Amino acid sequence: MTSHLQLTLLRHGRSRADDENVHEGRYDSPLIGAGRAQAHKLAAYWQANPPQFEAAVCSSLSRAHETAQIVCGPLGLTPRVSDLWREWDNGPLAGMKHEEAEQRYPVPAFRHDLFPFTADGGESQAQIRARALTALHELWAMPLSNILIVSHGGFLNSVLRELVGSNHAWFEFGDTGFSRLRLSRESHTVRVLSVNEQPHIAH
Repeated sequence: MTSHLQLTLLRHGRSRADDENVHEGRYDSPLIGAGRAQAHKLAAYWQANPPQFEAAVCSSLSRAHETAQIVCGPLGLTPRVSDLWREWDNGPLAGMKHEEAEQRYPVPAFRHDLFPFTADGGESQAQIRARALTALHELWAMPLSNILIVSHGGFLNSVLRELVGSNHAWFEFGDTGFSRLRLSRESHTVRVLSVNEQPHIAH
């Protein structure tokens, strides 16, 4: 077992839901052309600047799975698909227009961590946190030191919150933006090396 574990947490490219004005979550919205182009640019960047990934894991939702295939192919990696890395289960909000959601499911003034995402279902924050920890446990058990994960902005935030011990922080993840962390296997230290890197996209 290595003395550390480096994780690169990558959000998928732009998806169709971004142009449909709908809630995404478990809505299986595919990449659009712009999202595929973003992923190909990142693949080219990593070809020129090898990240030395030893393995890759991705969400089973198509927008993350396709992003993973695009970036991993040139690196000679086959991403392992895992339901654990899917976006938050937002119940009936998935695929719903934002305006309709505001009327049917207004955000309550208070929502306990054990309450479901909406009155009609979805994951509670406690369930999301438990899933994030389970996903991290699986990575930790791998005898590797450098792993790429391709997932979703909400769930990657849940993972980062667990790692840094903050329930209220929000970490930016743009299209194909990635964050890098180094976890010590010999202490509780987590080094946040970067947040929302997008070196392949001109700003």
